[in-house]
This record gives sequence, structure tokens and C-alpha cells, in this order.
Amino acid sequence: MLNLNEDGLIFHAPPKSLAPGAITHDWRDFLGPTHNALSTESPLRETTKLVWERTKGEGYASPCVVAGKAIVFHRLGEQEVIECVAAETGKRLWKFAYVSVYSDRYGFNAGPRCQPISDGKNVYTYGVAGKLTCLSLATGQVVWKRDIAADYKVPQNYFGVGATPLLEGNLLIVVVGNIAGPSVVAFDKATGKQVWAAGKGWTAGYASPVPATIHGKRRLFAFLGGDSRPTEGGLLMIEALTGKVEATFPWRSRRYESVNASAPLVIGSQVFISECYGMSGTLLDIKPDGTLIPLWTNKRFGTHFMTAIHKNGYLYGIDGHGPQNAPLVCVELKTGKELWREEPEWVVSVGGKTLRLAPALASLILVDGRCLMLGEYGQLAWLDLNPKGYKELSRTSLFVARESWGTPALSHGLLTLCQNEVGVDGSPRRLLCYDLRATTTLGRKSTD
Repeated sequence: MLNLNEDGLIFHAPPKSLAPGAITHDWRDFLGPTHNALSTESPLRETTKLVWERTKGEGYASPCVVAGKAIVFHRLGEQEVIECVAAETGKRLWKFAYVSVYSDRYGFNAGPRCQPISDGKNVYTYGVAGKLTCLSLATGQVVWKRDIAADYKVPQNYFGVGATPLLEGNLLIVVVGNIAGPSVVAFDKATGKQVWAAGKGWTAGYASPVPATIHGKRRLFAFLGGDSRPTEGGLLMIEALTGKVEATFPWRSRRYESVNASAPLVIGSQVFISECYGMSGTLLDIKPDGTLIPLWTNKRFGTHFMTAIHKNGYLYGIDGHGPQNAPLVCVELKTGKELWREEPEWVVSVGGKTLRLAPALASLILVDGRCLMLGEYGQLAWLDLNPKGYKELSRTSLFVARESWGTPALSHGLLTLCQNEVGVDGSPRRLLCYDLRATTTLGRKSTD
């Protein structure tokens, strides 16, 4: 192992070169370049090789990868920290920090929840206490910053701020969640000045907004509903340019301690929303006049804060809020009919102990003809998903630790992810980078 003379960084081995004609992309946005955990990267191999690791602090924020740089957002002591490192070596390029006094009232760690995002010029972060920051990607210098909680008089939500903002053209879309309004605000991404504000009556949940062009019109979908009495929330469909609320669809459990946390999944002119505290999943048809018509509801397909993926007319996702009884489920998109549900049991040996682990609150990425699943406890599996069942193609135990909920960043054949808690073997919280690059299209077993 080669140490690059930086505290907290261990460099293991350089990644392979990309295959000729490899298809690659940055991972700038929440759930990747298409906002739905669908990646076009290819070719990828099923075996993993650790390239580098570096210690990190508290937090649940996934990393962002852009222009050969990985951005990690975490908490060290009494500070929220934004660090930029070289994607292939883990070497720090710059670091920015500010004071955070957030304390989680439910006992979860006090680090940020929202993924950093980037337009290739700047990096945007939204801290757990509502601090919105824009930094130069090249230097880490502050471009602008705002205290959203103070500016919009937003009280602390159940688990702090957790809805990653969205970059849409020249706008930065932020779920604010003041019950008196606004629910969603668009800022000029270059200056931080408000451009429009939309909605009222629903507080912020933990679902990130997503964009889509439907019937020739650019629209935003925001799924709200967090800490409020009475318990209210649901889907807002907003005209992207003006902030006009075109439609609302109430969808939140009446149970007080519940949240809407899965990002809306847009499929053609339909949108799937889901929560796991009673309402579960529903598919809505978006009519040309902007009305939302429910097509079906499945009371047994309730995703928590993972977002279901769509493949060839079927939805796949984790039902329930776990960690036990959180199976992987397949539902037919057309009818909402459940076709199968399975909860794998993964036997792992660590520190002389044999553990039986489930995927629990796993995340899914559809890529290269297969599904890449990161289980909550650090198990990485390649799956073949189809309406008849699933097949485990391969699996690797990256670590054994709790609460590794964040979707990994897949970019240029490298998988960058977070271990969010101390491992069973004593390993620290870490940012880890794995090489999945195949040198040819024969570099992995075909599942097509």
C-alpha cells in the first residue's frame, strides 16, 4: 500500500485504464445524471478492487463526482466540512468548513444528509441545519452562501434538512418547507438570489426534487411532507421556469412520525411516488392539461428513502423501513401487481464471527444490463432483475457497518461510496473508491 503522505488517506493501487470506447459520465446530481439511478456506464466488471480510502466524519451524504474530482460532505467535531479530492487517488485538492451546532433529536448522527451537487463550475451543498453554500469547484472559495432556515423561518425537521437540491438550467431548486409558504424556492445558481417561490401548507420531507419534460413542458416534481401538525404532504408538480404550481396530489401518512423521503420516479408521462408509513406506492398519469390521475395503488410496496428503479415495464425497490423485513420487490408498472418479493440472507464472516445480514435499506443502480445493489451493511451485489425473480451474479463484502444508506457515485468506471458508521472490525467511517473498469466488453460475465 502506498501512502500519499496525507493523514487519513490510504492509496492501495491505481485503477485500470478505461476500455477503448468506454461509455462514461460524471455523477453530478442526486441519483446520477438522469435523476433515477440509471447509469449508461459500460463496460464494467463484477469484481471490485479498492483504489483508495480516506477517513471521514459523521453524515449520510452520498459523494458527488465531477471533472475527475470527488466531493464529500461530512461533519468533523462542530463543523460541516466540504472536501474535494482527486477521484483516482483520493488526494485532497481543497477543503472548506463552517460551524454547525445541529443535534439530532432522534439520536442519529449530526452530519449532513444532502449530497453535494455540481454544474461543473461550482459545487452546491445544503447542510443539515439549512446552510446553503456555493463554492468554486476549482478552488473551494465561497461564491455565495445563505442560511435558508433563518431566511425562511423554517423550524428543525425530524432529522434535519435532507432533500438534496436540484440544478435546473440557471436555477438551483431547494425544498424549503415553510408550512406557511414557500414549500419550494428557485435561486439563481450564480448569485443565490431568489427567482421564484412555490407552494405552501406542506413542510419539507427528505425526497429530492426531480425534473422532466412532460407533454413538451419542463416540469419539476417535489415530494413533501415531514414534521407537521396536522400531518400533511404530497406531490407538487411545478412549472420549472416560472414556479407555477400546476398540480398537487396529497400523499402522506396520517401518522405523525413519518416522512416522505423517496424521490419521485418519472416514467414517460407517469410518475411513481411512495412512502412506507401507511400510504405506500401509487402511480399517477400526467394529463396534457396538467392534472394528475391515479392509475393504481399498491399498499405493500412502500419505499422508505431509497428510490425504486424502472426496467422494461417493471419497478424494483425495497419495501419497508427495515432494517428487518425490508424485502426486494418487483411490481408490474402497468397494473401495480406484485410479482415477487425476496429478502436475501447474506452470510458474512468478520472478526471471527458469522453474521447473517439482509440488504436492509439498500440502494439500487441500474447499469450495464444489470443492477448494482449496495446493502445497508456494506455488501455490494450484482443482480439480474427480471419479472420472474432475481439472480445474484456476484457479491463482495466491502465492510460490515450500519447505516450505509447513501447511493454510491458511479463515474468513469469508479464506484465511490461512504461507510457511515464504525465497522464491526473497528474500521473508521470512510470514503472508499473501487475500480469496476473492464478493459474489454468481455471483462464481465454477460447477463444480457
